[in-house]
Amino acid sequence: MAKGIAFLARATVPLLIAASVPAAAQSQAQWRDITPRAGLAGWHTAGGKAGFEVANGELVGRAAPGSTNSWLVSDVQYGDFILEFDARTDKMLNSGVMIRGQSRPDYRGGAVHGYQAEIDPSARGWSGGIYDEQRRQWLYTLGRNDAARRAFRSGDWNHYRVEAVGNRLRTFLNGVPAADIADDTDARGFIAFQVHAISDVEARRQPEVRFRNVRVITEAPARFASPATALEQQGWLANRLTDAERREGWKLLWDGRTTRGWRSAKAADFPKKGWSIRDGILSVDGANGAESTNGGDIITTADYENFELSVDFRLTPGANSGIKYFVDPDLLKGDGSAIGLEFQLLDDARHPDARMGRDGNRTLGSLYDLITARNLSDPDSANKRFNPPGEWNRAVIVVRGRHVEHWLNGFKVVEYERGSPEFRALVAQSKYAKWAKFGEWERGPILLQDHGNRVDFRSIKLRELGGR
Repeated sequence: MAKGIAFLARATVPLLIAASVPAAAQSQAQWRDITPRAGLAGWHTAGGKAGFEVANGELVGRAAPGSTNSWLVSDVQYGDFILEFDARTDKMLNSGVMIRGQSRPDYRGGAVHGYQAEIDPSARGWSGGIYDEQRRQWLYTLGRNDAARRAFRSGDWNHYRVEAVGNRLRTFLNGVPAADIADDTDARGFIAFQVHAISDVEARRQPEVRFRNVRVITEAPARFASPATALEQQGWLANRLTDAERREGWKLLWDGRTTRGWRSAKAADFPKKGWSIRDGILSVDGANGAESTNGGDIITTADYENFELSVDFRLTPGANSGIKYFVDPDLLKGDGSAIGLEFQLLDDARHPDARMGRDGNRTLGSLYDLITARNLSDPDSANKRFNPPGEWNRAVIVVRGRHVEHWLNGFKVVEYERGSPEFRALVAQSKYAKWAKFGEWERGPILLQDHGNRVDFRSIKLRELGGR
């Protein structure tokens, strides 16, 4: 992998149960051993210059100084399959196994990319998560899956199971459900073993990752898929919900085609200009960069109190926008954006607002003008994880009673309690100080902001949660 998208935050941590396939079904499965053999026939190397060899029936990958990510790639392409393997890695060496992997001359010069089952020995401990290598980054982190994080045995052998059936990818680590996504980007591809790039100082030790007992089912794998677990699924199907998401209470706030469910923040109807819908994307059109002077903000026609909101967004260079919640559309009738708590959307590198406010509290992911977004999920990295303008990111807001969290691409970046003394002190120092009880209203609509810059939105979905 490299380090970096996304996990929909969960307001409660579900009880995760170990998965097991009935013994009778396992005995009928047509497993095929694909562990690389001496000479590595049927496999080829790609990427960096780490070494691969077979020793005592195990595939050994060794880090090399000055190397980028290195791969041992299967010559065979796989569609639907179930894969199992054992892996053991040095505590300083990240690794992973590519599933339905891709490499094309027209994409980053042939770089290996695609879905990867993560092997993460760091303090973060996201082994079993699904990372989209050289593309969207994290699709399923273990930010709320403590059971899977605890299942990893650092420095020892760990057993992985990967199920790729249709558009659903699931991973299990030592029998514990780790990740579950629905995504239709790639239906088939190769399997590949990774040696991650590390610093030259660390690489001189030649730390190793080892794989053994690699086997696969390719004949009717759906028959041998694991039973349902309590692990929640992450949907990456544009403007569509999976059956699992519906069972979990998710609903689309935007249908991908019409303006149904939305209106102007300052009028009863949807804006006549300034917003466009095309190819399943809802866009606020670029104008003069001013706040709410073109089409104006739009809000949901329904109000929400306890909820989890997920929005995929794509910035243009230099863009500014926001996702607001607990909005009071009647509070400000004149010029400017409607008043509410805001998950800031901003191109930090190009927009001057990133250098205003206090200590970066107007940057991407921040609670605008109040709390600066920081990486709260990874103890080894303070940097936020985001994709640049022109690429999609995912914002998640979780509200349960007074407790609120902002998540950006699977990493928690803000956490606070509405109405707490600390929160009120921040409001008193902010541009919102003049609004009584700002941010403490019981209910309100969701708002997408017009700030005069082009920003795209899709897959806007919400589930209502019980109070705390």
